[in-house]
Amino acid sequence: MDLICYLYPGWKPNVRPAPPSREWMDNTPEAFAYRCLPLNIANAHGWEVLSPVTFEAIWNGDPSPAGVTLNLPEGTPQHIAPVSLFGQGTITFHVQGLFRTPPGWNLFLGGSPNSAKDGIAPLSGVVETDWSPYTFTMNWRFTRPNHWVRFEEGEPICFLFPVQRGVLETIEPRFVPIENEAELKADFELWSVKRDEFHVAMRDNPPAQPADKWQKNYYRGVDPHGKQRIEDHKSKLRLAPFTPAIEPHRHTAPPQVATILPVQRPEPAAGESTLALKKREWLLDVIEAHQHLAPDRSGISRYEGLTSEEFLNDFYAQQRPVIIGGEMEGWKAREWTPEYMARKVGSAPIEFQGDRAGDPAFELMKDAHKRQAPFDQFMRGIQNEDAGNNAYMTAYNSATNRATLAPLYEDLGIPDKLVTSKEGMMWIGPAGTFTPLHHDLTNNLIGQVKGDKQIIISPAADVARLRNRVHVFSEFGDLAEAFADLPNNPELAGLRAYDVTLKEGDFLFVPIGWWHQVRGLTFSVTMTYTNFRWRNDWSNTYPAE
Repeated sequence: MDLICYLYPGWKPNVRPAPPSREWMDNTPEAFAYRCLPLNIANAHGWEVLSPVTFEAIWNGDPSPAGVTLNLPEGTPQHIAPVSLFGQGTITFHVQGLFRTPPGWNLFLGGSPNSAKDGIAPLSGVVETDWSPYTFTMNWRFTRPNHWVRFEEGEPICFLFPVQRGVLETIEPRFVPIENEAELKADFELWSVKRDEFHVAMRDNPPAQPADKWQKNYYRGVDPHGKQRIEDHKSKLRLAPFTPAIEPHRHTAPPQVATILPVQRPEPAAGESTLALKKREWLLDVIEAHQHLAPDRSGISRYEGLTSEEFLNDFYAQQRPVIIGGEMEGWKAREWTPEYMARKVGSAPIEFQGDRAGDPAFELMKDAHKRQAPFDQFMRGIQNEDAGNNAYMTAYNSATNRATLAPLYEDLGIPDKLVTSKEGMMWIGPAGTFTPLHHDLTNNLIGQVKGDKQIIISPAADVARLRNRVHVFSEFGDLAEAFADLPNNPELAGLRAYDVTLKEGDFLFVPIGWWHQVRGLTFSVTMTYTNFRWRNDWSNTYPAE
């Protein structure tokens, strides 16, 4: 089924698949709100249109349009500016897009589910988008006067999903005594008894592991007997993004082929080194700035269905990062749980990085932090609430662990559009793991098999801003902390940094030399690959320290 958004010249709407996460859910103890599968599914059950501008607004109670005051940045283009159009304390967003659905399908419009905004609420609507040649507006209504509200650029202002017209009117709702369905009644009563028993057990003997603090039958799509009742149970939604409206390049002549000369790095003449270095840094900065002249090249986009040729031409060869979705469909590893993984490998010993909490140089001192433990014991340990960054199986342990983890590798697929085999490096850790800011000497493909990670990534061209004193590491171990002390870190002025939440099931391509730091937001299993289908041996000419 197609959902098309037609773009008039000059329209550039920011539309994305709605994420399952919500800030208030992140902040619940042990993120317990995510144990409610209906919440997760509802959160991601459509697409979000994001605000094109940051602004503030207030309503004085006057029902006329003049009752609303909007403070917009100076120079905001009129066609993207929200307005007070209808009165009654409403703000109107003109959505830049003419949406078209198949015959018989409407679009339901509203605010993002399970997301509240103090002082103002979204108004919902249903639009016949299979025939209408008209755009629609998204409206928000103040819930009380004399209260300032603020919308950030990139904040969701509209949530939409298709609904089939006429279906509701064919439904015949009715009440039926549950005794008419004996099996259903028995299953319900069994579940009710088990739920009461579970609550008593939680009260009297609270388990240490967060994973044991909730019942998972509905989440896993099984009845009280543990039987799968339907084949299409969903524990996640994976909606496709709107693909960019970019025409393919048309070459009027064959491209010229550059002559590749042997790598030679002549020593600078006496007194020249500082000036030569400044010139190179200037050139890198200019090259990166040129990328930002084109909106489609200045950010990190997410694509599904990329072919090998498209990835090579548009990202790998161009050295631009990209998030790639849809390439883990069907992997058995997507259903991993810590308990399953522990059973699969058992008590075979593995190597990991341990006791890192008290050492600010833990990444430089990796050898000093090598530890060993039975795998099932390691998996139990990282389920503790305070596990944090203190125990983490990383790529540095990969060679030692490869044979032991072979049973888990059996459950992995191969992103064979991009790499030659499943011989990647496995990372396993709890929420709170952290890899400081650094760059790699290879192109890397990061695959998020389980859980979510925050990755802050900056272009290779920004090396002059990042105090690269030792090998591939920055003295700014954590950019968040460094930005909080900007007066003492003036080099960071002008740094181009992208804050990416890598979601379960997605890949991130990190080009060689791009700076990145990684923080585990949940229990996570990550694979990194360097065995691309194209040349990736550039480290052979890396200058010696």
